[in-house]
Amino acid sequence: MPQFITIHRSPGLKREELAQNAPNVLGSKIAKFQHLYVNIASGFIVSVFEADTKEQVEEQMEVLGFPVDEMHEVHFGQSRAEMEAMLKQYGGKH
Repeated sequence: MPQFITIHRSPGLKREELAQNAPNVLGSKIAKFQHLYVNIASGFIVSVFEADTKEQVEEQMEVLGFPVDEMHEVHFGQSRAEMEAMLKQYGGKH
């Protein structure tokens, strides 16, 4: 299933607000929540959702009441171990 990264800017965000919203995010039905990255000090938030379409993620964000500043479909993802294996396969050094 395709993955989408959403970028949000929410200056003044508090940890308590994230905790209060967590049940709704985890219970997402239209797009499935995968991961969250947050900088509390700046209010910068990146989330990863799985969905069939970008429109489904947009709909899920509307249900959550959380505006999206940017959204991008992920075409490729790789862990550090996978990248190291790829590098070895193609004869590169790190």
